[in-house]
Amino acid sequence: MDEMPRATRTCTYVLADGSPCPGPIQGEGDLCFWHDGEADKSGADVRTALEEWALSGRSMEGFVLCGAHLEGVRLSNPDSGYDLRRANLLRANLRGARLFNVVLEESDLLKADLSGANLNQAKLGGANLLGAILDGASLEQVDWGEGVLQEAKGDLAERAGQAAEARTLFQEAEEVYRNLSRAYDAAGLGESAGTFFQKRMVMRRRLMPRWSWPRAWSKLVDLCSGYGENPERVVASSLVLILICATAYFCIGVEGPDGHMQLDLHTGFAVNATNFLNCIYFSVVTFTTLGYGDITPRGFAEALSAIEAFTGAFMMALFVAVFSKKMTR
Repeated sequence: MDEMPRATRTCTYVLADGSPCPGPIQGEGDLCFWHDGEADKSGADVRTALEEWALSGRSMEGFVLCGAHLEGVRLSNPDSGYDLRRANLLRANLRGARLFNVVLEESDLLKADLSGANLNQAKLGGANLLGAILDGASLEQVDWGEGVLQEAKGDLAERAGQAAEARTLFQEAEEVYRNLSRAYDAAGLGESAGTFFQKRMVMRRRLMPRWSWPRAWSKLVDLCSGYGENPERVVASSLVLILICATAYFCIGVEGPDGHMQLDLHTGFAVNATNFLNCIYFSVVTFTTLGYGDITPRGFAEALSAIEAFTGAFMMALFVAVFSKKMTR
């Protein structure tokens, strides 16, 4: 009797949607060539085989492509984007790769070479980009998610009380953000470069002792100017300072052309409202160092107005610097 043909075994890797990988098993293992971490992916034919698999419409989720030579690989799909999420591309050569709209979420790109690659509109949320080479890469409209992988892990470690682990992860996150900022700056995409510079500075702040003066100062600089990247924050913080000082003047009292102006619960709403508006006016002219002289402070208000005038001069200079930096990028 003739021997019955053996059924082709398929890969045991399970995709995110619960379906099994359709790849056939070659050898004695239980994983296909693409998911087998022991399979040699260094051959020159791997790039062609990967392109053919992509064109077939099958998912490439979880592919293990460590050290694979994929220079110039064409994996661009303008419609839906090829699915390479959770792929392991450790030290892979992806120079000049066409990865337009590709899905690389949660993929490991540790020290991968993406020089000159087209990553426009790619999805890279949660990907490990530590040590990735991005020289000359196209990075327009890339979806990076809410933050890099190391920052998310650092948050979890910090909440779990693992201070040393959190510090190491924040250092790695700072390195990734620095790399991204430089890549965007070299590509002439100043706004994105500024965004990642700001994120980098946040990571540097989180490396400082929690209750230290340098960390508090860094937080203040972030709030007031976004580390020199956000002129809107300079304007907003200036308005907040003006209103705070105006409220203080209203409570302490200042001298106006028609007499003393101060909060008085025994007078009507109209009088108090007029006095408060005059205090706002006085706070504005003090902040801008105009000093018309029609309203004068007394007592503690004198010291407060001096502090406000100094701070106002600094904030106006800061706004000019930040706005000029933003416009010249």
